Amino acid sequence: MRKFQTILLCLALLLTVSATSQAADRRGVTPEDYLSFQFISDAHLSPDAKLVAYVVTTIDQKKNRRESAIWLLPVDGSAPPRRLSAEGFSSNAARWSPDGKTLAFLSTRSSDATGTDAPKSQIYLLPMTAGGEALPLTKLKNGVQSFQWSPDSARLVCVALSGPSDAVAPADRKSDVRHYKHIRYKFNDTGWFDDKRRHLWVVTVASAEAKQITDGQDWNDTDPQWSPDGTRIAFVSDRSGKAYDDSDNTDVWVIPAAGGSLTRISDHPFQDEEPRWSPDGNQILFTGQTERHQFAKLYVAPSSGGAPSQLAVKDLDLIPGELHWAAAGEPLFSAGEKAETHIYRANLAAHTFSRVTSGPRSVHGFDLNARAGLMVYLSNDFEHLDDLYVAKIDGSGERQLTHLNADLWKQLAFQPVERVPYKSTDGWPVDGFFVKPLGWQAGKKYPMVLVIHGGPAGMFGVDWYHEFQVYAAKGWAVFFCNPRGSTGYGEKFERGIINNWGGMDYQDVMAGVDAALKQYPWIDANNLGVTGGSYGGFMTNWIVGHTNRFKAAVTLRSVSNFISDEGTRDGGYGHEEYFKGNLFDDFDQYWSASPLKYARDVHTPTLILHSDMDFRVPIEQGEQWFRALQHYGVPSELVLFPRENHNLTRTGEPKHLVESLNWQIYWFDRYLNGNANAKPPDAQ
Repeated sequence: MRKFQTILLCLALLLTVSATSQAADRRGVTPEDYLSFQFISDAHLSPDAKLVAYVVTTIDQKKNRRESAIWLLPVDGSAPPRRLSAEGFSSNAARWSPDGKTLAFLSTRSSDATGTDAPKSQIYLLPMTAGGEALPLTKLKNGVQSFQWSPDSARLVCVALSGPSDAVAPADRKSDVRHYKHIRYKFNDTGWFDDKRRHLWVVTVASAEAKQITDGQDWNDTDPQWSPDGTRIAFVSDRSGKAYDDSDNTDVWVIPAAGGSLTRISDHPFQDEEPRWSPDGNQILFTGQTERHQFAKLYVAPSSGGAPSQLAVKDLDLIPGELHWAAAGEPLFSAGEKAETHIYRANLAAHTFSRVTSGPRSVHGFDLNARAGLMVYLSNDFEHLDDLYVAKIDGSGERQLTHLNADLWKQLAFQPVERVPYKSTDGWPVDGFFVKPLGWQAGKKYPMVLVIHGGPAGMFGVDWYHEFQVYAAKGWAVFFCNPRGSTGYGEKFERGIINNWGGMDYQDVMAGVDAALKQYPWIDANNLGVTGGSYGGFMTNWIVGHTNRFKAAVTLRSVSNFISDEGTRDGGYGHEEYFKGNLFDDFDQYWSASPLKYARDVHTPTLILHSDMDFRVPIEQGEQWFRALQHYGVPSELVLFPRENHNLTRTGEPKHLVESLNWQIYWFDRYLNGNANAKPPDAQ
């Protein structure tokens, strides 16, 4: 017995030494690792639930762009994944025909160019039974933005742009000026609007004939959904005639598949969206709002129209999305809750809901096959990018299907996230999160970087955050939290920021910093950094104008002056719902909430990163902040990214996304590490 125990002890020691050796061989995460990541998205089960098609996006460093491809994998894991779409082209949005014979997807190829225009995304069809190459189905002048199969597999409904100028050749146009008559004429990642609008087309597969079934210059039509019998199509549109003015009144409509008169299904004065037909076709489930800045609720209404909608679920203090019917009376949806994202089931008969998935992670992008009782979904956490999972519709029997970044992950050392719940200065509970620096050693002092999320209607949690792992690898602790204004904690908490920007949200954040310093006394309280983007950039600017506790700040795509931001951003007067009224009714409140008002009080060295095509927070916001800091002698630098919009750190050019992170490292290295020789990324 003693000999056996000795053997076990030796084995345990060997395993410990092996694990320690493996950990020592791993390195910290770098900004450049982004270029090697594989990103999975848009998974869909085949009609027989034996296969799943999904999209994998990788980075082509030489071309400085992302390329997407469609892959196929047996659900039972009996064969390795295989690529379906051709190399050299980006392909996405794979959708199975209901009969399982064809896979349709979007692809942009040089052959899809029309006249002098650049090629646009078109629908391609790939036979799944007889084999063969994918062939183009559509040749719409402005391409296809999205589509869905009809239940009989004979047609597709697609969303495409159309407008009066389509009939005029570029050489025949009299003027190239932009001419607008409405308050909304630009959008962040779309750019300047032209006269094209999103409308619905029905394409017959056998003949490739495309028929436009909706039109109009005063609205867009989106999210088309076939009725189970294939005779009607539900969609979303703001048909108030004020969609390009100050209207947020989208509704759910139904139109015959052949075209014709419309029936309005929803009946709320604000956004009604995501129509989904019940299995018998008698009802339509959708999300709706009865007042501005309200959490969307779940409603059901007769698909024939003419009757008021009914609240489907009571006491739903979450924001539902990704609606799917699992069975009659049992739709599924996803929602964020307390820093996690999960799938939920609604019981329409009892007006209740319950969670289906669990665990400290983000579950999203799900698709289900009700007949087979299976669903697939993506899941990530703080130490893993998204991978694909399959489970029964009740959440049991979960299996991981892909391990996309496994080889790279073996080389990298990740830091876990710890929850730090705390109370704000007025007693409100707030969720905080903390990451130790890589290689942490007892007895040493470490800098800490405070990170603030955008929105403010957003949520930090146990998702994957590349930049946090990079900060930890550089030897900095990381603290982040969900102050009031964040989603995931109920409507009262989210609305706590209304008429309160820079008020209790600031108190929430600073109380979190104090909580972290108390819980982790090895943090150097005199060596703190702060950063954030969009609303997080606003709060970064606000913080350095109201305290000198931070030695360095990096502000990205930030608001500095609400006065000039109103009327120049893509949403017109977009902050009215957060203030007592619009700019003209309460000028003083807008100015008092502007960090620029307090620029004279800033002493923290600040790096400003902004994009020159940012229509959400225009470039002048970053310029004003930089010039004010320069005026008051604050060490500051301004970095402008060409060709980029508000989404730089999410969808920007790969080289710019990586460089943005390297600029952050440069600034914190210079001011937190005291490295006077730190070189900016553009140094020769």
